[in-house]
Amino acid sequence: MTSRYESVRADLRAQPRTWLVTGCAGFIGSNLLETLLGLDQTVVGLDNFSTGYQRNLDEVESRVSAAQWARFRFIEGDIRDLDTCRQAVKGVRHVLHQAALGSVPRSLNDPITTNAVNVGGQLNMLVAARDARVESFVYAASSSTYGDHPGLPKVEDLIGKPLSPYAVTKYVNELYADVFARAYGLKAVGLRYFNVFGQRQDPDGAYAAVIPKWVSSMIRDQEVVINGDGETSRDFCYIDNVVQANVLASLAGPEGVNQVYNVAFNARTSLNELFGHLRDILGRNGVAYAREPRHADFRAGDVRHSQADIAKARGLLGYDPQFDILRGLEVAMPWYVQFLS
Repeated sequence: MTSRYESVRADLRAQPRTWLVTGCAGFIGSNLLETLLGLDQTVVGLDNFSTGYQRNLDEVESRVSAAQWARFRFIEGDIRDLDTCRQAVKGVRHVLHQAALGSVPRSLNDPITTNAVNVGGQLNMLVAARDARVESFVYAASSSTYGDHPGLPKVEDLIGKPLSPYAVTKYVNELYADVFARAYGLKAVGLRYFNVFGQRQDPDGAYAAVIPKWVSSMIRDQEVVINGDGETSRDFCYIDNVVQANVLASLAGPEGVNQVYNVAFNARTSLNELFGHLRDILGRNGVAYAREPRHADFRAGDVRHSQADIAKARGLLGYDPQFDILRGLEVAMPWYVQFLS
């Protein structure tokens, strides 16, 4: 049986469209860009290189044909500037809004900038998309919105109080998108990402995510630090699952729009288990790591456990994630090894 995603991909090849990917030089944005160009779509990309990299765009160019790359137009600019957002959405049918300042610790250190980018920037994009009459507006929401709600697995309509400024900004994103849907008829879809990982995720810097940070340390034979006792668990989601959700959400029917969805695999992996998986898979990629991790204090603003119920996305979008954490790590690890070696 043909999956919904396979059907949508075939339709896009047959009838190409014009897309805007904000944050196109970042981790998730560059993977979306690669997939869309690979489907012969026309893509406008917007990025200010605050957390994205030219090397990500260069890698995408190396992975698509010259004809496909010629369908890409890049704008270097900031979503905090409304005129830039208006320029970016001209002639666009579908918006994939990924540009944001991620990281709970970053938001605790600098809540003002996090708010300016994540809230002010998204509001600019919503206004620009509304005025351009785009067909769909899909934006990166976050599992951090669940805050201190203890229930597992996480269900979209049951959230707690935010635990960080970052979580506040991502919840405000949902509120603004809902208002624009109700007040202006904008077809908006929020995707609550759960611990996304994969190729082109930045392994360096103070706010690197746990998987690239640990892989980087292991490849360089440096110490791995686990915050807490290691039994903190996460629903790790491979990047290809996220790309699938974005494409499906962009072309959702009337029953699927103006909604928020969990994007994950619906599984839990503890940090201790993750360390073991990484060491084993690195070993199969020619990297031996003999050290044991060091345990440090729990990190402020972190939730203890996270796991997503993905029934809503399955039912309304046809979301069908194909990569659990082990398969995702097996696919991504050669990229990390090559990039960091």
